[in-house]
Amino acid sequence: MNTNLREVNVGQTCKVVRLHGEGAVKRRIMDMGITRGVEVYVRKVAPLGDPIEVNVRGYELSIRKADAEMIEVEL
Repeated sequence: MNTNLREVNVGQTCKVVRLHGEGAVKRRIMDMGITRGVEVYVRKVAPLGDPIEVNVRGYELSIRKADAEMIEVEL
């Protein structure tokens, strides 16, 4: 089942399938280590839903909701 990273619940691990978006935004997401095939663990979500804290490649990362929506994942 494919969805976007914003829809993944806290405590779940998912696998990146595809990055949507273009140009600088897509490049920034890739520079953070989020590329196709990598596993992402959702650690916590801020009270208002922004940002989302995830573990990627052994380090913690905070991602804005808008960026998380561009990351298509598989549960």
